[in-house]
Parts: sequence; structure tokens; C-alpha cells
Amino acid sequence: MGGDRVKPQEPEETRMKIQWLGHSAFKVVAGGAQVLFDPFLTGNPKFSGDVGDIIKGTTHVLLTHAHNDHFGDTIDILKKTGATLVSTWELCVYAQSVASDVKTRPMNTGGTAQVGPIAATMVRAYHSSSYNAPDGKVIYGGMPTGLILRVEGRSVYHMGDTDLYSDMALTQQFYRPEIGIVPIGDNFTMGPETAAYAVNTWFDFKTVIPCHYATFPPLVQSADAFKARVKKGEVWAPAPMEMREF
Repeated sequence: MGGDRVKPQEPEETRMKIQWLGHSAFKVVAGGAQVLFDPFLTGNPKFSGDVGDIIKGTTHVLLTHAHNDHFGDTIDILKKTGATLVSTWELCVYAQSVASDVKTRPMNTGGTAQVGPIAATMVRAYHSSSYNAPDGKVIYGGMPTGLILRVEGRSVYHMGDTDLYSDMALTQQFYRPEIGIVPIGDNFTMGPETAAYAVNTWFDFKTVIPCHYATFPPLVQSADAFKARVKKGEVWAPAPMEMREF
């Protein structure tokens, strides 16, 4: 019989879904894992979902640094879901000090950890890292970091909060991340111009997702200037709570 062949459907396990939960919080679903990056949900003015629904089924929490607008609901999520926290030694030790039965995988910059179906590589970020605990104590969170998630051949690099720095070129050279989550809000991180310069100069992302903007008054309120400057890769600037399949 003639006719065109039907293109085989892409296997489900190779697909990746990414949802922006506002600010720097993201949900990534792929390869049997459900990962939350920097799950600042309660108190996040751009988060409009139901926390219980969003966290249900979470297998891993990847935390770039300790600031409250990133640490967010981490402890509650670990308790309710049994997820594993992947973060710095200091933040994993702190999590177990307040909830001794939670699962953690402490690591540090330069390392890669295989945690179930995911691999996480921790790279540097230029920022700071401390957590204002509910009891009023200020907890040192270790170095601020970026985290590269790899699962089923797909890769996402969440830069965390950072300035640009030329050694980003080494992250591209060694790990070649496919999707970049990039802070653009200025004041506390790169602004649109410097973030776009970093993307254009040192990376070969297929897709670039801006974050850490439009949340609080000191931050840049639109991704338009960033989008206009990025010359490499597609920029996807989702609305809060929007999800896309890659």
C-alpha cells in the first residue's frame, strides 16, 4: 500500500512539562519525576493555584538558595509529599533539624547527584543565601547556586538568583543545558540587558524562560526588554501558572 508513513508518536517519558508558578518557582514533570524548583508558593503574589493540588505527587524539591522567596514552602512540601530535597549541605541539614524524617540529598557546587530518575548538577551563582526562620533566627544557607536538572535526556538549568559572570561559558561547555531559566528582575539579580547578554554570549539554549520579575515593586515588571534583546533561542515568557510541554 502507498501513502505517507505515520510518524511514530514521541514516547511519553521523553516529554517534559514546565509550569511557571510565579517569581522563581517552577514545576517540571518528566520521566516519572515531578520536580519543584524554589517553591515559594504561600505569599507569592503571582501564585494563584491551590497549593495542595500543585504539590501533590512531588518527588523532588530543588532549592537554589535560602532566601525566603525561594525556600518558601519547602519544609511543608517535604513533609506532605515525601519528596527529596536536593540543595546545599547547609539547607539540607537545616531541613532535617526542623523535620528529622524528611529526605535530603545534600551537595555542593561542582557536584552531580543521581537521585532516583533525575540527575542534578550544582553550579555557582553570584548572590547571597540566608533564611529568616519562623522562630526569628537567620540561617546561613551555604553558597547560592544554580541547578541543572537532567531527566530522560532532557535538561533544564535554573540559574537561581545571580549576576552574570564569564564562567557561565564553562557551564555551557560542560553541561550544554537545553532550557534556561534566567532571572531578569534587576535590583537583586541580573536585569534584562545583562541577562540577555549572558544568554547571547555564553549559552546555546533552545528555550529561555525569564523569571524573578513582576513580583514585587523593586523588580522589573515586564519581560519585554529581555525578549527584545535575546538573539539566541526562543524566549518563552509564560503567564503565571501557565504550563507548556517541551
